[in-house]
Amino acid sequence: MQERQKLIVTGLVVLLAVLTLGFFTHRDPRFAGSLMGGVLGVSAAALMLVPLAYLIVKRVPWLKRRVTPRVSMRSLLSVHIYSGVLAPILAILHTGHKFQSPLGIALTLMMLIVVFSGYVGRYLLGQLSTDLRTKRADLARLRQAYDLLPNEIAADPSAQAILRAQSTLGGRIASFFLTRGSPATATPATRALRLAESISDLELAIRTHATAKDLFRRWLVSHIIIAIILYLLLFIHIWSAWYFGIRWLP
Repeated sequence: MQERQKLIVTGLVVLLAVLTLGFFTHRDPRFAGSLMGGVLGVSAAALMLVPLAYLIVKRVPWLKRRVTPRVSMRSLLSVHIYSGVLAPILAILHTGHKFQSPLGIALTLMMLIVVFSGYVGRYLLGQLSTDLRTKRADLARLRQAYDLLPNEIAADPSAQAILRAQSTLGGRIASFFLTRGSPATATPATRALRLAESISDLELAIRTHATAKDLFRRWLVSHIIIAIILYLLLFIHIWSAWYFGIRWLP
């Protein structure tokens, strides 16, 4: 299900990018104010409000207790993601690829930043966070296996000699070739070297992923701040469209 959602959302993000490139090739100054342009604009604005449901439910405990028995947070997150991508697509179509005011330019830019930053945070940095949990579990398993080897090596003088020989630079180079082979036939010394290498690699990967996870937390705060700015601009845009355009209609 997760992979299917990622594939669909990726396709929608690519579609949004292609539609955005239309600003360089297409102009329709009258479309935004037409009936179809207005329907697209109202639909986009309504969809932009839908993602607020997830944010509010997630951060208001008493509301979360009442909502989640009926609708899971996973379902709300899916609605949050799909509406958050579909709304900008409709909004880009609503513009007719014509910038008419600094407000419209700012609103469009913030909208694109929210979408693309949301995509990166959800599917790229989020994947790093998932990988981090997996790698920590693998590291614990390898350390457990490594801790069982000292007694086995202590009872095998040849294994001790191999470890001493491979502690030098030449021995380490030779061990790269000597430790290849079937784990079932490997000596305790060979298994110890393999485990030590694997543990070292995993510890480095975990430190790297931990840094990415810290970036993910900072991204989440930035994403929320950008979204708040987007909603402020959207409110001003709706108010100005009503005040200068719609209110004089009979």
